[in-house]
Amino acid sequence: MSIKSWIIRALRAWLRPRMLYGHRHPSGVWLAHTRIGSTTALESPDRLDIGDHVFIGHHNFIDASGGLTIGEGAQITNHVSVLTHSSHRATRLMGRDYFGDPQPLGFVRQPTVIGPYCFIGANSVVMPGSRLGRGVLVRAFSYVDGEFPDYAILGGQPARVIGDVRDGDAAWIERHPKAAATYCGQGWPGR
Repeated sequence: MSIKSWIIRALRAWLRPRMLYGHRHPSGVWLAHTRIGSTTALESPDRLDIGDHVFIGHHNFIDASGGLTIGEGAQITNHVSVLTHSSHRATRLMGRDYFGDPQPLGFVRQPTVIGPYCFIGANSVVMPGSRLGRGVLVRAFSYVDGEFPDYAILGGQPARVIGDVRDGDAAWIERHPKAAATYCGQGWPGR
């Protein structure tokens, strides 16, 4: 193998996307079971309140500048944007005056909450101020804006409630009764 081939191969191996195991919470606690893809961008990680056993895949934009909570066991797949601020309206309203204004008209900054054991499908967007309850499943390509109850299945643009995860999970609980004790970190709530 030539030197050039060896260098290219080594660079590809070194630069390829990989999972980073463990994450330090802003409080200093080491979250040993949390995994974050190396290609995910975390904005303002000091404002991110994240639980353990969280999985965040590759090529995501996670904005915590307005305060972001990601509950234990949540899964965020790939190519997802989770936002706590939005300036698209402000730049339209203020034009060139937007830059440098300390409080631009139309600028939104709100905390976002992704509850424990949520699943966010690929290519979805979670807008500032959204609140997802425990065990919510967001289908791929969804635009999530608002508050949604525990165990909801969300889909669409804009996302709306299209089902309840417990309907599909009930058969699993029936076949595997031990899972009832650990369901979504607090036990099977029934349907």
